[in-house]
Amino acid sequence: MICLSGNLPVLQIGNHQVVGYDTAWIDEALMRAAAMSDRQDFPFIDDLRDGILHYLEHRCSLRLLLIEDLYARMRSMLIRLGCDAIAKNLKVLSPPVTISLVRTARKAGNGFELLFFSQLSEEIEQLQKNGVESIRFCDIEECAKILRACKSKTKACSLLISEIVAFLKQYRVGSTTSDREISLIPVL
Repeated sequence: MICLSGNLPVLQIGNHQVVGYDTAWIDEALMRAAAMSDRQDFPFIDDLRDGILHYLEHRCSLRLLLIEDLYARMRSMLIRLGCDAIAKNLKVLSPPVTISLVRTARKAGNGFELLFFSQLSEEIEQLQKNGVESIRFCDIEECAKILRACKSKTKACSLLISEIVAFLKQYRVGSTTSDREISLIPVL
């Protein structure tokens, strides 16, 4: 089910805000909590998701909702239903996030590629700590132009683009900040 961004609050995940999210991540978070509670037969996941979605669309007066606050409400709902074990095992899982690399490139500045990669690592780790398991990175070419101070794509930009893509593909393998797998998807 895809949610319409006009009816839902914006989700604050770390320093990022997500709009237009679907609900698959809610189902996955509830299924994981049920499995950790040895409740593989837990039949109410669809009903709980629908209740959460109803709250977000109709009852939540906030236009910006912290992901942690949403999970606190989800835990409270589970406890009221008598599912204390599932509530206890419910871990924050965020919807997929799309990030433009332009902001990080501007923050690092022209010629500071090492700072860019350091800031990018910090950003990925911060999102991972907030339950994000899938991040799409866009505007890679524009990012390279900013870091190389070029108005058009040059050979140096192309080299930097390939370095950024390689960094994102290898990051997942070397990441040890969390017990969760993370998927980093460069969008060219």
